[in-house]
Amino acid sequence: MEASAGKTIVIGIGNTIHRDDGAGVHALRKLQADSRLPGDVVLIDGGTRGIELLADLHDCSRLLLLDALDVGEEPGTMMRMTGDELRSLPCGASVHQLGLADLLATLPLVSEAPTEVVLLGVQPARTEWGTELSPSVEASLGQLVDVAIEQLLLWSHDAAAGQGSPAKRPGCPVSDWCGNH
Repeated sequence: MEASAGKTIVIGIGNTIHRDDGAGVHALRKLQADSRLPGDVVLIDGGTRGIELLADLHDCSRLLLLDALDVGEEPGTMMRMTGDELRSLPCGASVHQLGLADLLATLPLVSEAPTEVVLLGVQPARTEWGTELSPSVEASLGQLVDVAIEQLLLWSHDAAAGQGSPAKRPGCPVSDWCGNH
């Protein structure tokens, strides 16, 4: 599925047979069923495709990534990262390591326009073989979808008004910024 110019794309990233690593894909499925989802948003199950996703992203202007993000927080804690923080994401923070890092590093080289990228991540508890999410990550999916919808609605509103999106505080747990905008 290729996006057209100016599109907003949401990618759920993760390996659903590695328990909490599949959180991004599970969140994308919940997002797909949410009636609040703006109609102009393209949803992609990125799984573990990594850099292969460039073909789908080269002409999007806004990219929302949903993923498991291991940064040493309590399991189920959600994080939001943008800009420089994404570029400085330590190796191994995303369970997919090189795939996500390569995708983010290569995107500006192939993009037809600047792309605003936001990563919403949830701290995994368990990433061994298995298909069920841990209770703490399962419990956080509803809030992750709510925050994703909020970001998408901001982008839709800003696009309609011809504005860039408002800055959020990057790199902090979602609970720190959800109520502060």
